[in-house]
Amino acid sequence: MTSVLLIYPYFDSGRRSIFRFPPLGVAYVAAAVRNAGHRVSILDCTFMKRADALRAAQAVRAEVVGIYSMVSMRNDSVMFARTLRGQSGLLVAGGPLPSCEPASFIDDFDVVVVGEGERTIVEVLGAYESRCDLSSIPGIMYREEGSPDTSRLQSGRSRDGKSSIPEGVSESEREVPTHPDSSRDGVGTRSGKVLFNGKRNLEPDLDAIAFPARDLLPNSLYIDYSKRKYGQALTTVMTTRGCPFSCEFCSNAVFGVGHRERSAGNVVDEVEQALALGYDRIHFADDVFTLDTRRVLGICDDIKRRGLDFHWECLGRVDSVNSEVLAAMKAAGCDRIFFGIESGDDSVLKLMRKNITVAAARGAVEAAHAVGLKTGAFFILCYPGETDRTVLTSIKFAVSLPLDYLSFTVPYPLPGTALHERVKSKMKSAWRHGSGLVPEHSLIFDADFSEAKMKFAILKGRAEFAIKGALRGRGLPLAGAFEAATDALFRLMK
Repeated sequence: MTSVLLIYPYFDSGRRSIFRFPPLGVAYVAAAVRNAGHRVSILDCTFMKRADALRAAQAVRAEVVGIYSMVSMRNDSVMFARTLRGQSGLLVAGGPLPSCEPASFIDDFDVVVVGEGERTIVEVLGAYESRCDLSSIPGIMYREEGSPDTSRLQSGRSRDGKSSIPEGVSESEREVPTHPDSSRDGVGTRSGKVLFNGKRNLEPDLDAIAFPARDLLPNSLYIDYSKRKYGQALTTVMTTRGCPFSCEFCSNAVFGVGHRERSAGNVVDEVEQALALGYDRIHFADDVFTLDTRRVLGICDDIKRRGLDFHWECLGRVDSVNSEVLAAMKAAGCDRIFFGIESGDDSVLKLMRKNITVAAARGAVEAAHAVGLKTGAFFILCYPGETDRTVLTSIKFAVSLPLDYLSFTVPYPLPGTALHERVKSKMKSAWRHGSGLVPEHSLIFDADFSEAKMKFAILKGRAEFAIKGALRGRGLPLAGAFEAATDALFRLMK
């Protein structure tokens, strides 16, 4: 039996979204590890300070540490790896960014998981315990000198679990900077051949995957937070994996292009488990919850059949909903649906490879509004290839929709996406926090629009949406004057 610590290194910078969702990916991996007979714990840093999280991670003294990473967490995941290298036998990286760029993690980790992690981590742990070679395990990148049969204990814990850190070395001497440079300056280069065993086949039967280990998450903190923010205790459930579409800006590094579904009964079983923990609102966290109408109706029917009383929300695709399914969703407790519309101009939608139209977007939002659902939408402004005209068209279109929630963002060329490939020669920095009035948005490539102009577009869109909500159809001359003035200013900006 191996002791395993899984770390979700999300820290609230005060600049990110108000949404706080538990790390389901980490919880899924934890369930697989526990079912394989190992001791496992989760360190979810969402409500922690960095210093406290580092101390907590060190106190666990786990033999194997797995650290989740995405673009916005790269520095913090590396920070944990460098801090724990001296006391853990094996460091494993996983998540969207390691799946996209595994080689960029191999200097700080022994094993990098590429793709879905449930079966992979169990096989890695088996090799760790038996001192076997890693070459037969698909879905990993590793350095030959770091495989379990050669040096898994060289700088970490011995087989009996005792620390091999020399006596007399203080905790402060083992600390690393809290914001390490992702270039790894000052860190010695590790030797040994880097090997990649190829991708692992995706799990075809999602019903066979154990439910996420929610009992290992800080549920009371999520419940308290969401009650304060939204008035309900919110958690997430994932009912599908993957997306069959290929939007230019979207990453599918972990779940791949495709669409795998859980059965309706299996989904509602997990919902009941989540409700039993004290949650009363579910966010279905699928890329496209509404893709299979028959399955959506089956989930709605099962919710009603079991007499479950809770509210839920989901992300839908504008060409996969109609009045019938939207009404059935509402009758089963759904009260809000989000749409990733992204642009209000058909030519830009084609550029994004969205495979939807502006007309379909308006029809879906209006249909959802008509059956009594709250509606939300996401838009990307100043996308590569846009003009002043298309940006202003998008804002005007977005504000014209009957929306209760509206989000504007700048384009993010995520690693592994077609958009990243298109603009990679123009990349000027890694992901970073922004600053100013819209600090959650930062420009990381040389674009046709300046960062200031992009942020002005976001502020303009937010202001027009707020004015529309405040006036509720009254004071149209005032709203029109604001729109005209800010349109003119936007066109003048570089």
